Amino acid sequence: MRPSLHNLAPILHRHNVQVGTAIGVGSLAAVIGGIWLVQYLRRPSAAEVERRRREQLGRTGRITDGVIVDSLMLNGDPATVQAPEVLVYSYQLSGVTYNCAQDVSMLHDKVQHCRLDQPVQVRYDTRYPGNSIIVTEEWSGIWAGPISKSA
Repeated sequence: MRPSLHNLAPILHRHNVQVGTAIGVGSLAAVIGGIWLVQYLRRPSAAEVERRRREQLGRTGRITDGVIVDSLMLNGDPATVQAPEVLVYSYQLSGVTYNCAQDVSMLHDKVQHCRLDQPVQVRYDTRYPGNSIIVTEEWSGIWAGPISKSA
């Protein structure tokens, strides 16, 4: 007994609906995955977030006086490295002393001649005074002088 075309039509229709549903769900998943991937790839790196923070404070930050209290070499021998990678500085606002550190590893040319106990200018956010910098790509609050670790 051979199946007739009339008997095969409902079976084929059921399979077409299932295949069509699977294709629709797969396409929707691919679109959602593509949107998520685009958003994920557009997320700025930590270095880019820090660069934007420095740029913002360099443009809009209020300036006050501070002092460099320490310089750190994180990756390398201090004898061979000419510029520090982190500068620790201190400043006062309204009777509150802020001790901050700035990663300056990407700004070697700007920090080669800093020294401890050196007065600097600090740019800070008036809404969040702990958010501050002493050097950016376009601005520097550091005055010239050789690096020394004399206490």
